[in-house]
Amino acid sequence: MTTFIELVVNGLSVGSVYALIALGFVIIFKATEVVNFAHASLLLVGGYVTAILHDDIGFLLALVAGIATAAVVGALVEFLVLRRAAVENHAVLAIVTIGVDIMLTTELTRRIGTEVLTLGDPWQNGIYTVGGVSIAHTRIAALVTAAVLISAFLLAFRYTSWGVAMRAAAEDSETAALMGIRLSRVSLGAWAVAGALAAVAALFLTVFPTPGLDRSTSFAAMKAFPAAILGGLDSTTGALAGGLIIGLTESLVTGYQGDLAFMGRGIGEVAPFLVMLAILLIRPAGLFGTRELTRV
Repeated sequence: MTTFIELVVNGLSVGSVYALIALGFVIIFKATEVVNFAHASLLLVGGYVTAILHDDIGFLLALVAGIATAAVVGALVEFLVLRRAAVENHAVLAIVTIGVDIMLTTELTRRIGTEVLTLGDPWQNGIYTVGGVSIAHTRIAALVTAAVLISAFLLAFRYTSWGVAMRAAAEDSETAALMGIRLSRVSLGAWAVAGALAAVAALFLTVFPTPGLDRSTSFAAMKAFPAAILGGLDSTTGALAGGLIIGLTESLVTGYQGDLAFMGRGIGEVAPFLVMLAILLIRPAGLFGTRELTRV
């Protein structure tokens, strides 16, 4: 039972980080109807900037710089690449983001090389032990931070003018434009917010118990893609639910991998994608997605 509780808490913690990343996918899709395959590279940008600056300016300022850089890079991708692409087909624009991801990831992995970079987090390898259950400080911090950020976004999405504009653009972009909503500004803001969320997620994907930021971090970030698809690409609630489901699935399957040896080695790594496929066979639009949407 102790092992099970630890796995559940760790799964919820990692799932909340996946939810942050999935929320970035959803924000961009709702604002532009484009699936952003460059999201993992935005995460790598934020993590890399934080890692190289924390020794010089301290952890908090480095984290702020990483978040700001990822937000700016996201906005630049929208402004310089997608907005100027001479196509209106959203599937083609999604492929363009794959090219952006390859370029950014290639450059960042070249800079990182074979090193494992630390982000200078204040929690280090501290562990809480309660009733025989051991939980890393970083896992608790991830859960709290994700809960605060997701709650803040949902409130902003519902009650601020930016949120109203995004909801209107997602509902009917042509009517929203006729009502005076600047769709280009909504799209730019969506990419910036998604980049900022990705940078925060980079922190919690690379702190203890993981060794740090390396060239494989972007692959770990892509586990959040099944969370976005599972919940529904047009649902903010779905991003949260999908992230938690994927996190719990990965944690439990990895933790009990010895009992699942008949399914092959490394089943924990592919479990999120298996869950995604199983759900999509039943609900192609995801758990909370709109059925009429076309998926890429």
